[in-house]
Amino acid sequence: MNRPTPIRMGVAGVGSLGFHHARILGDLPEVRMAGFFDVDAGRAAFVSRELGLEPARSLRELLSEVDALVVAVPTSSHEEVALAAAGRGVHLLIEKPIAPSLEAADRILAAARRAGIVVQTGHVERFNGALRAAAPYIDAPLFIESQRLAPFRPRGTDVAVVLDLMIHDVDLVRMLVKAPLADIAAAGIPVLTPSVDIANARLTFRNGAVANLTASRVSSEGQRMLRVFQRSGYLRVDLARGRGEFLRLRRDLPALLEDVGEASVGEGRAGPDPGAPPGLEDIVERISFEGFPEEPLRVELEGFRDAALGRSDPVVSGDEGRAALEITLCIEKRILDHVAHSRTS
Repeated sequence: MNRPTPIRMGVAGVGSLGFHHARILGDLPEVRMAGFFDVDAGRAAFVSRELGLEPARSLRELLSEVDALVVAVPTSSHEEVALAAAGRGVHLLIEKPIAPSLEAADRILAAARRAGIVVQTGHVERFNGALRAAAPYIDAPLFIESQRLAPFRPRGTDVAVVLDLMIHDVDLVRMLVKAPLADIAAAGIPVLTPSVDIANARLTFRNGAVANLTASRVSSEGQRMLRVFQRSGYLRVDLARGRGEFLRLRRDLPALLEDVGEASVGEGRAGPDPGAPPGLEDIVERISFEGFPEEPLRVELEGFRDAALGRSDPVVSGDEGRAALEITLCIEKRILDHVAHSRTS
């Protein structure tokens, strides 16, 4: 059922990410930013001054004023806020991870089905401009390597790095491979916090594809890199810098090799070394591309708006958020088992 526009939207939790949700919603076409709520009165006052918005006095008050809600509170509170919103028929965009446990995710999704509301999961990397620009070159990946490295910051250290950072790449790999998971191997260690700070996971899929994921929140500098190997070529996507390149065999390669063969029997070829074999640049076509310029969070919120208005399905559904959470929790368990085994060896 289509809702009238502008649709009333709000934000629960205006920390570092929730602030930007509120900022963008205040400027999004066909949306009326109806307000926000944060349990931290000081933070609420700051956001109110910065964005010129009046904070709601309670979550209940905010829910009475909105048709759709962004849930950007700490993960431990996702279920409480989502169930309250579902009880009022309010559509939900829930930041990743969708919940702290599969049981909590299932309760949220069940409540959403009963209420007939949209649930979108906030996996914002799906909307990364470089990844969107790379889409035409992606074709049945066989091996994917991701590196997500970040300097240490206190935010998010209440959970292991797999739930804080690696879950982004788990979701991307699921989207790219499009096959059931067959096996998981993982290792990691705590470095600066009681939780795991550096992690590596190897995912094997039933179609034979393999993904190797590395995440760290104690690196000297940040990096968000995705490398995709497939029969058609090699794709490198710099998610942080918003650009990439695709390398594939040149389409005139047979003619090139024929020319090389002729050179080897004495006819020669142009250049300083007529008999030299071709180099990489001779046989590979390098296609560079720039990412789309739109702010990923804005594109994500536009998609949520359209889903809440009944125009489209959410790009990252609640079920997909649950699937990413399930794999990530399994990775975390493998790592904790590895850490425990290492300590007793």
